[in-house]
Amino acid sequence: MNPAEDLASGESNTDEDVITMAKRIHISPGWMFRDEQGEELNPRLFSLLQGIKQTRKLTIATKAAGMSYRHGWNLVEQARVFFGGPVVRLEKGRGAELTSLGEKLLWAEERVAARLKPQMENLASELNIEIQKELSGQRPVLRLHASHGYAVALLPDFARGFQLDLQYKPPSDALAALSRSSCDLAGIHVPAEIRLEGLIEHYSSYLAAKHYRVIRFITRQQGLMLAPSNPKCIQSIADLGRVGVKLINRQKDSGTRALLDQLLLLEDIAPRDIDGYEQEEFTHTAVAAFVAAGMADAGFGVEAAARQFGLEFLPVTKEHYLMIGHERTLSSEACRGFLAQLRSAEFHAEVAALAGYSAEKCGEIEALSNYFL
Repeated sequence: MNPAEDLASGESNTDEDVITMAKRIHISPGWMFRDEQGEELNPRLFSLLQGIKQTRKLTIATKAAGMSYRHGWNLVEQARVFFGGPVVRLEKGRGAELTSLGEKLLWAEERVAARLKPQMENLASELNIEIQKELSGQRPVLRLHASHGYAVALLPDFARGFQLDLQYKPPSDALAALSRSSCDLAGIHVPAEIRLEGLIEHYSSYLAAKHYRVIRFITRQQGLMLAPSNPKCIQSIADLGRVGVKLINRQKDSGTRALLDQLLLLEDIAPRDIDGYEQEEFTHTAVAAFVAAGMADAGFGVEAAARQFGLEFLPVTKEHYLMIGHERTLSSEACRGFLAQLRSAEFHAEVAALAGYSAEKCGEIEALSNYFL
């Protein structure tokens, strides 16, 4: 029995599968401050600042960061000397809190990670495919091009019995790659509760006269990510056009940007009337970090990102994340293994842990005409 059949029948992975899965490249961003004398700021400061923001206790934050209280105190003091001003405010009886400089440093760390993560994961996927060949021989490969998201990021951990070549691409680029056979599956997302003809027509232009099928992936909640307590009293998409409300947008080729543009069209709101419309970030996480730093009043994205950064969230619409592939792809060994994992209780539990996400019908195969054409 081949690996895909093992997975489809519900049998456990072999020891070789588990060992191979553990040997995977992970790439993380790294950056530092360096002054003209060559002195560098210890990068562990950022994990300490994150802990202080969450707990308001230096004792708890140092423990969570895996360092002694003395080490944590020294990092805070070194940062004060390095910048010439405090990054943490310590007051007896009130615990610890970040200064505006500390908040900005933490925002910079989060923004670097959010901006670079898709590119780093693309590179890691390419490198892992080549290294896995040496570790375990050639396994069936499934090439997936999809926009970055919280549920999609789970998939490499479920590549069991096959290799997943995951490349983060905007929906249009993913569909274009599919049409020229540069990938096996293309991930896109469409509104679940409203039909936006402009969006459907755009996606359909890549899918005409082809024997494609739809794999249901997840359903997720999209909406407005707002500053804590929603000080601008934003109640709907229409409020983005109000004077005094600043938006942080997604990049032009993203599916979330396309969705927002269609929603603005329905509200008869011109982009030129929205403060911040031209300012862009590249992931849901980066948009949430921007709002959390107080640099915008609102961003459009998924609920999971808002919850991650302690933001208010105003639901606007649910959307289906779909995988599109040629019908011959669905019978391949790699795709059968992929479908088995999408349908597994373990994967559904991981998705359920994400705020605003649902794995209902995940792994089911549907006709393209249910959504397009």
